[in-house]
Amino acid sequence: MKTLIASFFVVIALESGAQQKVLRDYGIEIGILKPGRHNAITDVSGVLVGHTTRIEGDAIRTGVTAILPHPGNIFQQKVPAAIFIGNGFGKLSGYTQVKELGNLETPIILTNTLSVPTAADALIDYTFPFL
Repeated sequence: MKTLIASFFVVIALESGAQQKVLRDYGIEIGILKPGRHNAITDVSGVLVGHTTRIEGDAIRTGVTAILPHPGNIFQQKVPAAIFIGNGFGKLSGYTQVKELGNLETPIILTNTLSVPTAADALIDYTFPFL
């Protein structure tokens, strides 16, 4: 019986996800630029994105995404940047530099709260050869 109920909820979730509309479907346009072919960050020429997911057993589900604004030397060819904090929850590294200088000089790393220090260490290792 539990399996039947769980299956029912999975089917309902999949159906509701398939019917979900985006703002554009209601005639609401955000910004002045048209979306790219895939409506994805990778539609922007030169932007590189990498992602990995770690799954262990039934309890561990985590991952990391790295975004490089361009394939060149980001430290020497800084990229204009800004930060918007939606709900103020979580950990953030590099906020002060972007707030004060308005630029990025490293890739952007998105991960879970407990992995932020590891991600920061990886950014340091990545950036040192460019100095």
